[in-house]
Amino acid sequence: MTPVDLTNWPRKAVFEFYRDFDHPQINVCVNIDVTASARYLKVQNLSKFKTILWLISHVSNSIEEFKYRIRNGSVILHDRVHPSFTVLTPDNLFAFCLAEYTQNIRVFFERVEKGIQECRANPSLEDEPGQDDLLFVSCLPWIHFTSISHPLKLDAEDSIPRISWGSFKEDKSKIVMPLAVQVHHGLADGYHLGKFFNCMQELVNDPAKLFEK
Repeated sequence: MTPVDLTNWPRKAVFEFYRDFDHPQINVCVNIDVTASARYLKVQNLSKFKTILWLISHVSNSIEEFKYRIRNGSVILHDRVHPSFTVLTPDNLFAFCLAEYTQNIRVFFERVEKGIQECRANPSLEDEPGQDDLLFVSCLPWIHFTSISHPLKLDAEDSIPRISWGSFKEDKSKIVMPLAVQVHHGLADGYHLGKFFNCMQELVNDPAKLFEK
């Protein structure tokens, strides 16, 4: 974790403009073409959920703006951020589960599976108090949504990105997946959201490369 020197930070004016907004969040939903990945994962019998969760975590860690957080009026930059994701419980409710991100996708799969089993055995709606090196991630596999909103307290310092994806859907000759990303506008702009979606698209176009290591 590194404190950001606001005096010389290029985003200083933007950050100060949005820092007192009651709802300084922006949310963009895009259909990602997952045709190649959907077919590859099916043939290889690999988890769609774990793969997409890794992709979201990997892309978020590759973009600096997704690792900024606001604390007590200041901005910090995390070295890495990790997914805190929703898990469906046996009674069709949900709980929060945390997995430590790693670039090694197979190790990440193991961590996610272990976390899911522990979460289902002892479901909780609590993250570690004060921990903000997180990404709040959720999956709605029953819905091919076109937009989404998230519950938020009116806290202008709430700066953890919310990222959600929905069900795959055949669209002519393609398979598409809705992916929504919400970020604090004082920390990231449409440009950074564009980088996120473009990077996601590039990675899902060649899924075999993800599992080469």
